[in-house]
Order: sequence, then structure tokens, then C-alpha cells
Amino acid sequence: MAKSSGQKLKLLYIIKFLSENTDEHHPASTADIIAYLEANDIHSQRKSVYDDVEKLCDFGYDIIQVHSRQGGGYYMAGREFELAELKLLVDAVQSSRFLTMKKSRSLIRKLEQMAGKHDAGKLQRQVYVAGRIKTENESIYYSIDTIHRAIQENRQITFQYLDWNLKKELVPRVNSEKRVSPWAMIWQDENYYLAAYDDVDGVMKHYRVDKMGGVEVRREARTGMEQFQKVDLAAYTNQIFGMYGGREEIVTIQFPDRLIGVVLDRFGRDADIRQMGEGLFRIRAKVMVSGQFYGWLTGIGRDAVIISPASVREQYRQWLSEILASQEPQETGKQEPKAEKAESNSPDFSG
Repeated sequence: MAKSSGQKLKLLYIIKFLSENTDEHHPASTADIIAYLEANDIHSQRKSVYDDVEKLCDFGYDIIQVHSRQGGGYYMAGREFELAELKLLVDAVQSSRFLTMKKSRSLIRKLEQMAGKHDAGKLQRQVYVAGRIKTENESIYYSIDTIHRAIQENRQITFQYLDWNLKKELVPRVNSEKRVSPWAMIWQDENYYLAAYDDVDGVMKHYRVDKMGGVEVRREARTGMEQFQKVDLAAYTNQIFGMYGGREEIVTIQFPDRLIGVVLDRFGRDADIRQMGEGLFRIRAKVMVSGQFYGWLTGIGRDAVIISPASVREQYRQWLSEILASQEPQETGKQEPKAEKAESNSPDFSG
């Protein structure tokens, strides 16, 4: 490296060295800085390092000089993110379901670089989340970026909706080509969803982004602004259970008082709740009546009682009856062979 070009880069090398190698407990001496500069073909003397650090401080870098009998030194005090903040971001990336394992590792490595080498090891954390399943769709990271760009540019998008096959592959659904107007990205139940207006059906719809392939921005301007403006996104995400579609209904449900936390977690603190006395309360909410909604009620059990409308209550009973009926063994006229007990510690479910 030519001497002149090296000197021009000198300040950048000093700030790079301090950012990557120092912190409050690991200051770098002037000799350390000079050795680093020499390793990068930049000759320097102690006095010039003092002047360079002073210039960096004048520019706004938070560089602290430590004085001690052991020699002291300099360290980078102010960083974009504190260590606790970086730990929080790493945990969020690690536990995020919509990010693939490969992309999670890549992002965490970048976050580690912001911490400096002495704290980077503290970010190599393992976050355990029950039932954690990471997406396998590597393109989701770029699909999200494309969707945001379309929203900012007021453009429509096209994509193919994907489904899993028995080979554990994401493949395009038959006749799944879509062209919609994207209006909002929604984070719900650990997944990213797109709220978009469908011109063909004339309604707002939602799509799981990790099941969208080949997302492209179109030239056509978005449509459906009037319909989108009528949507309360906070209420929208609460009323659509698991973001599965269904028929929209205003439903009144009764619960015991002890389940108020569960209900508020599901519907939000602005929910229309009325105390009924005798340890009971009722909630009146707009929901998408679907199997996902009934499944949530079933998980609560007998404590959740649909009060109205009567049609939804009857459909729920029918839904439960059909599930019970499907669990009855089918009569084949032949005695089924008894399954061999597995040679393991697994419980024997063969009966």
C-alpha cells in the first residue's frame, strides 16, 4: 500500500481496530494501535496516534482513554447497540419461525460484529422455544423486501402460492398464480402475513409470506384503498384465528372470570367485555368463524360457551360431533393384526 493512501486510511483503520477489539474491560494501548497500523502497512508514531484519537473524538466518536499504572489505553465506549440490546435481537432472530436456519445464522454473525470480539461470544446463545419449527423457504427474506418495495411504490405484485407435498417440498399450488394489491404486512402467530386486495373477488385477503414464491412487482398501481381504509388492522389480526379465512360473525362467548387473561391475549384490551356476576363474563367480538376458531374454543373446553348467534352455536356442536364420529374405528369385517411392540422406550399405542 502506498504511503500516501495508507495515511489517508489511517483514521478509518484506527476506528475499525477500536470498534472490533476494545471495550471497557479490554482497552488497547498506543503500542497495540501502532502494531495494528504497521500490520496494514501504515507507519505511525505515538504522538500522531494521540492526535488521531483526538480528531476522532472531535468528530463525535466516544473513545475513552484509560490511565493506569499498567499503561492504560483506549476503548470504544459508545456503540450503536448495547450488549443487552444485541442479546435481545439475537434471541428474536434465533426464535423467529419465518427465518430459515441459514438466514438466522447469517444475521446473528452480523450482529456479533457489532458487539466487538470480546462480547461476540456472549451473543452465541441458544434460545429454546417449545415446538420451534423454522421455515424452509429461503426466498422469504427477499419476498418480504419485494413486498415492502411494492407497498412503498404503490404497485401490485404477482406470486405463486406454495404447498407442501409428501416429499417435504414446497411446490406451486395448482392454478395458484395471484395478482394482488399489497397493503400491509402482519405478524401473527409467529408468521408473516400479507394483507392484500384481490381485484377478482373484490375483497381483502391474507397470505402467508413463507408460502409465496416468485414474488414480483408489477407496473400497475394498487387498487382497494377504500376497502383497506375500512380495516382496523389491530382488530383484524385478533378476529382472524390463525389467519385462516371463514365467515365473519359477531359472536358472544361466555367464560369464567379466571380466563380473563386468556381472552385479553386473544382479543386485546379494547375487547367488548361485560361482567355477568357469579364468576362469569361475556365477550362480544367480531371473528372469522372457521375450524381454527372452533379449535381454539375446544382447547379451552367446557369453560367456553357460545351464547349467540344460535347458528354459530349449532355449527360448533355439529363440528364437534363430526370429529367424534371420525374417531370411531371403521368396520372392515376382518380382525386387524396386532402391531408389534417397538423395541424402544416409546409407549406402546397399539392397544
